[in-house]
Amino acid sequence: MLDFSPAAALATDIIRTYLVIAVALLAGGALVIAIAGAFGRDVSHAWASYRGWLMMIPLLLGSLILGRTTSIVFFTLVALAAFKEYARATGLYRQWAYCLAVYAGILAVGATAWVHDPRLEQTGWYGLFMALPVYAIALILLLPTIYNRAAGQLQHVALAVVGFVYIGWMFGHLTFLTNARHAYGYLLYLLCAVELNDVAAYTFGRLLGRHPLRSNISPGKTWEGALGALGVSMSLPWLLQFSLPGFGAMELILTGLIVGIGGQLGDLAMSAIKRDLDIKDMGVLIKGHGGILDRIDSLIYAAPLFFHMTRFTQGIY
Repeated sequence: MLDFSPAAALATDIIRTYLVIAVALLAGGALVIAIAGAFGRDVSHAWASYRGWLMMIPLLLGSLILGRTTSIVFFTLVALAAFKEYARATGLYRQWAYCLAVYAGILAVGATAWVHDPRLEQTGWYGLFMALPVYAIALILLLPTIYNRAAGQLQHVALAVVGFVYIGWMFGHLTFLTNARHAYGYLLYLLCAVELNDVAAYTFGRLLGRHPLRSNISPGKTWEGALGALGVSMSLPWLLQFSLPGFGAMELILTGLIVGIGGQLGDLAMSAIKRDLDIKDMGVLIKGHGGILDRIDSLIYAAPLFFHMTRFTQGIY
């Protein structure tokens, strides 16, 4: 297992390299926005988004540098906050029993990532982590019986199950990656590549977009933006190969596809939910970005795909 501690983090080339990348991207982004503003473009939204990154990047890097436990706590808190946004947007928050069941499930995800497997003496109880949806769904399905209610319960059950599996468990694969022997590389690659994929889709869409990708789900997304983002995502595993030790050509290609396609599918999946709810954003916590769920929707889709591809081809431990 990786020595996941502050001293080890600051002595690791991967952490130092991503710190340089983060500073370079922030500096470059500020310069581009300033130049656009100097040419008379309205950059108020861009500056709001930039200030959001100024808050998010230090929080993320800080949690990783402080150690494995801090990282698990950070990702678990993100999942809890994201589910709260989902529950409020869908109306599930009025059903406290269902919400508490999902909160308990999300905390259990964090716990299985943190504890040692009692049989294998390794960090992270992988078997229980994979079985958690069974226990969480069983608990959620039990609630109508406990309350002796039938009317409207199918909707509550369905919303709670989707909330746990989608936000708690799928995103929880990112949390469990803290146990990987190359945790810094995997986590930082995913976080960096998924966000660059989002930025590339937006940029190519604005510059070249002509053909709507899925007009009834997300009218602003275009095929040109999607293909441009896929091209960027396919190149990133090769450019950041230092972050993916042991990956051969097949794994690098799969990684590019997972981020380039999976990340965009995650964004579209959340857009479909928001379109059905007739809302623009899931929250307002992060200025210029919406809510936490708006920011992690691509990661929710890409993280479990990357996790299981890596576990199958490389092994996690």
